[in-house]
Amino acid sequence: MEIVNIEAQTFEAMLSTVENFTKRMEHLCHQYGNRDSIGWMDNQEVCFLLSISPRTLQTLRDNGVLAYTQISHKTYYKPEDVQKILPVVEEKWKQAKYKGKQI
Repeated sequence: MEIVNIEAQTFEAMLSTVENFTKRMEHLCHQYGNRDSIGWMDNQEVCFLLSISPRTLQTLRDNGVLAYTQISHKTYYKPEDVQKILPVVEEKWKQAKYKGKQI
């Protein structure tokens, strides 16, 4: 372990900067924190809602049909984007059913 000595004035300046940053972050979280946190959906929710397999969901992402956001290897979707592709998925269901298949 290494010990680093700093002057008290430098420590107080660093502490003040961290406190200001913390206050700003708390203010931003309070101001904007709850707006979109309810609306994001994960893979499982989207697959259930659209009645599709995870592989079909991945194909929709890969083809650029469904917009998504990835955070720490987890994929999220906005409900508005999922609603936009509902007609596309319904059409695929009709075509698959006509051919005797499932998507």
